[in-house]
Amino acid sequence: MVLYSNLRSISQIMTLATLLTIHLQFAAIFTDNMVLQRGQPVHVWGRGAPGERVTVWLGGLRVTAVVQADSAWGVYFQAQGADSVGRELRVVSGRDSLRVRNILFGDVWVCVGQSNMEFPMSGERYFSEEKTFAGQPSIRLYNPSFIGKNVYGRAFTDSMLRLLTPGAFYQGVWSVCDSVTVRTMSAVGYYFGKAIVDKEHVPIGLIHLAIGGCPIETFLSRDALREFPGKLDSPWLENNTLPVWVRERGRQNVGTGGDAHGYKPGWAFAAGIAPILPMPIKGIIWYQGESNSQEPERVEEYPRLQKAMIEDYRKKWRQPHLPFYWVQLSSIDTVQYKSRYWPAFRDGQRRLLAEIADGGMAVCSDIGARDNVHPADKRTVGQRLARWALHDVYGEKGLVVSGPLPLRASYARDTVTIYFQYGRGLRTADGGALRGFYINGAAPAFIQGDHVVLPVKGKPAAVYYGWEPFTNANLVNEDELPASTFKMNIP
Repeated sequence: MVLYSNLRSISQIMTLATLLTIHLQFAAIFTDNMVLQRGQPVHVWGRGAPGERVTVWLGGLRVTAVVQADSAWGVYFQAQGADSVGRELRVVSGRDSLRVRNILFGDVWVCVGQSNMEFPMSGERYFSEEKTFAGQPSIRLYNPSFIGKNVYGRAFTDSMLRLLTPGAFYQGVWSVCDSVTVRTMSAVGYYFGKAIVDKEHVPIGLIHLAIGGCPIETFLSRDALREFPGKLDSPWLENNTLPVWVRERGRQNVGTGGDAHGYKPGWAFAAGIAPILPMPIKGIIWYQGESNSQEPERVEEYPRLQKAMIEDYRKKWRQPHLPFYWVQLSSIDTVQYKSRYWPAFRDGQRRLLAEIADGGMAVCSDIGARDNVHPADKRTVGQRLARWALHDVYGEKGLVVSGPLPLRASYARDTVTIYFQYGRGLRTADGGALRGFYINGAAPAFIQGDHVVLPVKGKPAAVYYGWEPFTNANLVNEDELPASTFKMNIP
């Protein structure tokens, strides 16, 4: 009993000594060249020695605080307006002093998802012409590397396995966007940010946390995952409620080295999202789904998972109207990819629009690649996402945000009529006959004003549009934006 008491005392002394030797730190997200969110109280936080006083300057503004017992400190400054002139953040505690330089105030957008969000500018279709204009001092990139990046189909090294902790998983700093730094940046994120800067002339910070190949489950918090029976009930590498391909890749990477991995449910949230939750942001863009689209059970549950993620992020960021915009899966043939369930998956993404306020979806089935799950045209994707943000967030109300989205289908006198939102000026993308409609096989369809009609013999149960993994359906509106693929039941 005395021995246990002594050991406990020694442990407490060692813990106290460790806390007292913690050096003054900013949180990892605070580095030179960053963007802080305008229009909201500015939260600055970090770590230090418990009990020590810290003084923080933002330009000429000053705030003081005391480091708490858990070594955390944090201060708030009043909300700031957009500013493209670099400022300095400085913190002093005792003899320690740190600075973060060249800070802009603007809008911070978080870019998350899997490989099509991760897809770098260097491989993007229009990069050779875009890099001439990539010197964008008003765009700042937080583009960290992560453990396992670009490691496919083989085992992680021992050194990688040792670094597989949430605290060490992402490593990076902010950079000013130029022709060099943009090469490894998310192409979708870059084009999204550039479209906003070009129109609104406000600094944009892009925090890019996408993980190639990951399932949606890794970006959900454990709180959100508890709503889905089975997701946390067993070791994830053997958990049948998770995508088969994802678990196979995980076993290839970590083998018997443990279950830590970027695909593990809740991992990316803990490693990437949770550390920046104290930081106000403007919104989120999301491009993910390929890894959750290969089994019917995963396809069926996906809209509920995404809705839970959106609601959880808004709650945890304490921003109930946080904008969240996502990319509908594009098109790919089944010959090169297990895309059999993509039509149903895309339809689930479309139907989710009706359940998410302050949300939007970029339709991209017209720019897919028949034999490549990573279409090279990311400029169109980023610009279509930006339409939602420009309209909803920045007040560009004259901008059409989407191609035609079906509202309802009706039947009368051997005719099915489909009505659309964003259907003004319906036409075909190539000027040819309307393609892509199905009722028990391909069916002729015709444009009449802002709706589409299909002659039929008897009332069908449903009408389909673009209901193929790779589709050449060609309905667009007057802004040349493509219609979403869909299935509509006919009442």
